[in-house]
Amino acid sequence: QGNMAFAGKYEFEGDENYDDFVNKIGLPSDKIEMGRNCKIVTEVVQNGNDFTWTQHFPGGRTTTNTFTIGKEADMETMGGKKFKATVKMEGGKIVADFPNYHHTAEICGGKLVEVSSQISRLVYTKKKKEKN
Repeated sequence: QGNMAFAGKYEFEGDENYDDFVNKIGLPSDKIEMGRNCKIVTEVVQNGNDFTWTQHFPGGRTTTNTFTIGKEADMETMGGKKFKATVKMEGGKIVADFPNYHHTAEICGGKLVEVSSQISRLVYTKKKKEKN
């Protein structure tokens, strides 16, 4: 399982590709502006495989996801959309599939590193007819 200690408070330090990513996943423009260079503090409380993951936004708004590794949980996206997901631990990383993106979190050099990757729904189909 390779469980890692995630507990702590982590202050936003920087991001990469924010605008491209949030536009591709369809985040509303008001949420995009709110999140841009936002000094979010992420607080993680961990008790074994049980987690409470809270994002503290400037102005007092918070988003909290509570989950147990390997069990389905009610979750909320950065845009406020509610969904169900099973959070996994893979190689010391917390891994979850959100509705429009794949999310991982790990501790690297004492920093919480979160990576969200867009999940493409594009399907390419090629049809061939038999050659006589």
